[in-house]
Amino acid sequence: MSARNGNSSLFQPGRNCWRVEKAQRAAFMIDGDAYFTAFVDAARKAKRSILITGWDFHSRTRLLCRDPSDCELELGDFLNGLVRRNRHLHIHILIWDYPVIFGLDREWAPFYGLGWQPHRRVHFRYDNTHPTGGSHHQKIVVVDDAVAFNGGIDLTFRRWDTNEHSPTNEHRQVKGTAYPPFHDLMMAVEGDAARSLGDLVRERWRKATGEVIRPPAAQRRMFRRKAAAEEMKTSRWPQSLAANVSDVHVGISRTEPAVNGSEGVREIEALYLDMIASAKNSIYIENQYFTADKVGDALAARLAEPDGPEVVVVLRELSHGWLEELTMQTLRTRLVQKLRDADRYNRFRALYPFIAGLKEGTCIDVHSKMMVIDDDIVRIGSANLANRSMGLDTECDLTIEARGREDVQQQIRELRSLLLAEHLGFEVKQVEQAVAAAGNLRDAIEHLQREDRTLRPLSEAPPVSETLMNVISVADPERPVELSDLALIFSPRAPEPSMAEQHGGAFVTDKSGFTDATPVPTGPSWGKLAVIAAGLIALTALWQFTPLAEYLDGNRITGWARDVGKTWWVPVLTLLAYTPASYVMFPRPLITLFAVIAYGPIWGFIIAMSGIQVAAWTTYVAGKRLEPGTVRRMAGAKLDQILQVLRRRGLLAMTALRLVPLAPFAVEGVVAGAIRMRMWEFLLGTAIGILPGTLTSTVFGDQLSAWLDDPARINYWAIALVLFLLGGATWFVRRWLISSAASHSRDGVRDARTV
Repeated sequence: MSARNGNSSLFQPGRNCWRVEKAQRAAFMIDGDAYFTAFVDAARKAKRSILITGWDFHSRTRLLCRDPSDCELELGDFLNGLVRRNRHLHIHILIWDYPVIFGLDREWAPFYGLGWQPHRRVHFRYDNTHPTGGSHHQKIVVVDDAVAFNGGIDLTFRRWDTNEHSPTNEHRQVKGTAYPPFHDLMMAVEGDAARSLGDLVRERWRKATGEVIRPPAAQRRMFRRKAAAEEMKTSRWPQSLAANVSDVHVGISRTEPAVNGSEGVREIEALYLDMIASAKNSIYIENQYFTADKVGDALAARLAEPDGPEVVVVLRELSHGWLEELTMQTLRTRLVQKLRDADRYNRFRALYPFIAGLKEGTCIDVHSKMMVIDDDIVRIGSANLANRSMGLDTECDLTIEARGREDVQQQIRELRSLLLAEHLGFEVKQVEQAVAAAGNLRDAIEHLQREDRTLRPLSEAPPVSETLMNVISVADPERPVELSDLALIFSPRAPEPSMAEQHGGAFVTDKSGFTDATPVPTGPSWGKLAVIAAGLIALTALWQFTPLAEYLDGNRITGWARDVGKTWWVPVLTLLAYTPASYVMFPRPLITLFAVIAYGPIWGFIIAMSGIQVAAWTTYVAGKRLEPGTVRRMAGAKLDQILQVLRRRGLLAMTALRLVPLAPFAVEGVVAGAIRMRMWEFLLGTAIGILPGTLTSTVFGDQLSAWLDDPARINYWAIALVLFLLGGATWFVRRWLISSAASHSRDGVRDARTV
C-alpha cells in the first residue's frame, strides 16, 4: 500500500474495514472519567434501546466520581432506574462467557439469584461462541442507534480515572482497595456510524443467543407517526461532550475468529498494515500490548528506510502479575528489541509514562488501543497490538481520515498533543510549540522532561532463549486452534468415509455407542447436565466467595505452604485438588507450586503426577457414563474427527493431546472415556504427555522456593536444562507423530490398492 495522496482514502470495505459510514459528530474521550460521564448523559436520553457489549461488566461500577456526592451512582442501579422510568426502553448487555480462572475478580452472574438483579427489560447474556482460547473483546455502547461509543474501556471495575492520574486519588478504589492510575481512550460517533455499530452488536447478539433484536427504527413504526417523529428529533449526543470533528467518514474494522466453518475476519490487521505503509512523517502508538508479529515486521520495514517515518510507542511499564510478565512482556521485549535492531536512523522510541509517588511495583496502566498517522489518520478501538487481536478475539476499531481537511488534521494533531501533555506533565500549547521547534515527536519528548512526571524509555531486558520463547508464544496465538488440527497432525490421509458409506449405508455401532450415522438426540439429558452444572457452580463459588481467591499468587502461597504442609491430611487434599482444578480450568501449576514448596521437589512431583492421573481417571469414568449425544454437545462439531484419531492410534494420540493440548483437559478425558478407549492407553498416554510440563513446573517451583529463601541459591542451569528438555520432548514427539502418520499413510495406500 503506497502513501496517501491528497484526498485519497485507505478504506477498502471487505478487506481492511467492514463499512465506511458518515458521522455527523465524533469526539475523542481520554480516560474513564470523561467516558463514564458521557455515557451517563447519553443513556439518560435513551428512548428505545441501549446496547452494551464488552469483555467485562460489573453492576457495582461507580460512574460519576469527580463530585463525592455523585460517586455512588452505580451502573446496575442506574440501568434499572432508566427502564423503570421509561416503559419503552430495553437494555441488552452481552459479555464474554469467560473461563473461571478469569472470573476471580468478576461479578457473579445475575442468573443465580445472587448479587445484582437486572430489571425484566434489562436483558443480560453471555457470549460463548468463541474458539478455545478466544474471547469477546469488543467494547461498544449504542444508544437508540443515534450515538455510539467504542474503544478500550469496559463498564467495569478499575477503569475509572482522571487525566491527572494522581497517585492518591481517593475515588480510584474498589471495595476499599486502591488501584493504580488507568489510562485509556474511547471514541463517540453520531449518525450512520452509530447505526452500523448497532447492527454489529445486534448480529453478535443473534450469533451468541439465537435471539433477534429489532432496531429502534423498526420499533418506532409501531407507534403513532407524530410521536415517532418527535422522538427522532431529540438528540442523544451527551451534553458534557464537545465534538472534535463533524461530517467525517468513519471506517469500522473488525476481527472475528475462523470458527464453526467461517473464514474469519482480519480487517483490523489489514488496516494496521495499510496505515503503517502510508505514514510519511510519524507513527504514534499507545497500546496495552505490543506483540503482534506482522505489525512489528511492518514497523521494522519502515524504520529501515532512510526517509521513513519516526515511530513512537507508549506502553505500560509493568505487567499484571507473574504470568503476564513471563508471557506477554517477554514477547513484547522481543518485538521492541527487533525494532531497535532495525532502527538504523534513530527514529524509534519505546516509552512508558512515569509519575512519582506510585506504590512500589505499580505503574500507570496504559490500556489504550490507538494509533495516529501523521496528522491525517486517527484510530481508536478495542484491538491490542497482539497476535490474538488480529485473528483470535472479536474486536472493533474506528478510524477517521482527514482526507485533506485542515480542520480534521488540526483535531488529530491536538489529540496527540493532549496525550503527550498528559504523559509529560506539560500544557498542550507547550507540547505543540516543542514539536514545531524540533520538527518531530521524539526530540520534543526528550526536550520536555520533568523529574516527577514524564515519558521514560523502556529498559532493555536480557535476551530470552528461543526454546523459552517458543513455549510462551502459545499465550498469544494468531488464529484459533481447532480440534480438527489434531487430525492433521496425526494423519495426512484424506478424511475416511463414514461407517454408513463403508457398509452400504447401514448403521454400524461400536461398543462406545457412537456411529458416524448416529443422529444427535434432540432432547438433552437434563438430569446429568443439572448435576454437572451444579458441581461446576459449587466449585466456582468456592473461588468466588471464599478467602482462597486472595491467596492465588505465588508469593502468598510460599508463605504458608510449608506450615500447612506439615498437617497429615494436607498431602491427600493436595492430591485430590487436581480433580476440581481440571474441571474449572484452574491452573494446575499453582497446585504443583504449593506441593513442591510444602514437600520438596521429589514428593511434590509425585503428588502432582498422581493428582493429575486421578483427575484424568474421573473424566474418563464420566465419559463412559454419559450418553453419546451429551458428549457430542460437550465436545462440539469436530467430535467425529477426534473419534477417528483416537480410535486409530489411542496411546499415541493421547500422549500428543496431553503434551500439546488442543482442547480442555476434562473434555479430552470425557471423549476418551465415551469411545471406550482402553484405560491403560489413556492413563499411560496422559502420564507421558504431562510429564514434561509437570517436570518443568516442579523445577520452577523448586527454584522459586530457593530464590525466595535466598536469591543467591537459584540455579539458572537447572532452569535452562528443564526448558531444553521440554523443548526437546516437544520436538521429538512432533517428529515421531509425523513419521508415524506418514507410515500409516503409506500403509493405507497399499491397502487401498490391494482392495
